[in-house]
Amino acid sequence: MKRLTILAAIAAMLMWPADADAQGWLGRLKDKAVDAAKRTVENNVERKTEKKVDDAMNPSKKGKSKSSKADDADYDDTGMGDDDFINDTQHAKSDFVPGSVVIFEDNMQGEQVGEFPSKWDLVRGNAEIARINGATCIAMNHEDSWITPLMKDGTRDYLGDVFTVEYDMLFDDRPKDGAPSIELDIMHPKASRDNELFTIEYWLGGDKHSFSCGYCMTSEPSFSHKEGTSRAEAGPFNDARWHHYALSFNKRAIKFYVDGKRVINVPNAKSGAGWLTLFSSGGQRPTYVKNVRIAKGAVDLYDRNATDKSEVEKAIMESGKFVTNNILFETGKATLKAESMAEIQKVADFMKKNPSVRFEVQGHTDNQGSDALNDPLSQQRAEAVVKALEGLGVDGFNLRAVGKGSHEPVADNSTDAGRAKNRRVEFIKK
Repeated sequence: MKRLTILAAIAAMLMWPADADAQGWLGRLKDKAVDAAKRTVENNVERKTEKKVDDAMNPSKKGKSKSSKADDADYDDTGMGDDDFINDTQHAKSDFVPGSVVIFEDNMQGEQVGEFPSKWDLVRGNAEIARINGATCIAMNHEDSWITPLMKDGTRDYLGDVFTVEYDMLFDDRPKDGAPSIELDIMHPKASRDNELFTIEYWLGGDKHSFSCGYCMTSEPSFSHKEGTSRAEAGPFNDARWHHYALSFNKRAIKFYVDGKRVINVPNAKSGAGWLTLFSSGGQRPTYVKNVRIAKGAVDLYDRNATDKSEVEKAIMESGKFVTNNILFETGKATLKAESMAEIQKVADFMKKNPSVRFEVQGHTDNQGSDALNDPLSQQRAEAVVKALEGLGVDGFNLRAVGKGSHEPVADNSTDAGRAKNRRVEFIKK
């Protein structure tokens, strides 16, 4: 509008009389000014028309670039910008859920600097406790370090088919003079090192960093021949800062996260995990690790045919009861094992979502031992489950413990497999 006003003023000034030559020159100048003014008006009208058409075709696209903002009084910057779109994308990839039953945890508290970490075992090389900027951690030797959690009785069968692994890791390669090979290795209980069921590899050298997963496919007969691969770029992570890494495995799905963002997503991998190792070798400086946590439970398994209904809800809808063999007790006792809480949590979640539902909690045993022992034991176990549910916020009014002993078997008590099925807890809807 400002340019149009100025051009109009110039055109008006050119209307004053002058001599013949001047009038001819001024006449030509006037014609040019008028043409320019017309073109300006036409361009403004055309630009505004295009904007209205574009807004009509793209109602969500209201923002404009800074270069167009100064030329258009109708500029509107209230629409979605690039940052909003990126945030939505990251949110979709931040679905990590830590397991609820801890198998192994090490925050390095009480450790002595220079000693080998007390909760770990050495597979190869060397590692020791260090302190970095006030944080106590494990320094994995830059030449070679391969460590594994030190588990009770030395078992190598503690992961199972649904678990999570979390840890913080720091590595400094700001001089870019050589990054180590870093791995998180998951192995079958009977497999030795270098024979992983699947492995997460870190590539932290140079400017571009990436993570890859080599895994056994479900069709493979072995537990170490990794035909499947997945790789993604991210970073930077060699910046001498602590970064959080997390792995989720659920029956067949491998998901790996860096600072909360999922970078690996494998839908169908072979199950059979038993134990794990952390590995670092090469480079110029150590790799530092702290706050390691391994737990039962994982991100929900994605199934495109699944509904929003929980496992408990589906069972109740189909049969009016939820039967489980995953609530475990100490042998001959009513003491719940820690790994039972994940299953009990499912029932608690269902009952809190459906506060009017009442359950008869039935304890069942196999036929090992006499009725004089099994009947009261089954009652005590049912009561222990009720108490655990109340501790998770369930109203005890809706729960009734009943011990059934070995009187209602569902399988053959003459086999180990049959007896295992008979040792169960049933939640009967009343």
